[in-house]
Amino acid sequence: MSKTTKKEQTLTINDTEYKIDDMTDEQIGLLNHINDLDRKIGSSQFNLQQLSFGKEAFVNALATSLEAPEEAVVE
Repeated sequence: MSKTTKKEQTLTINDTEYKIDDMTDEQIGLLNHINDLDRKIGSSQFNLQQLSFGKEAFVNALATSLEAPEEAVVE
């Protein structure tokens, strides 16, 4: 039989390591907020990158359109 070992999860803040199992419910709640905010920040940065790229594409399309010779209007 193989023996399964469970590695303790720790968190390092200000060069001090803390065991998550030793944290209070309030501290775990705060940690969950931090983790959720990290995820939201990452998602927001991803969205900002997409928006910036999209804006740049539209600016380039407008510049190309303005620089193109006008087509003769046939009446």
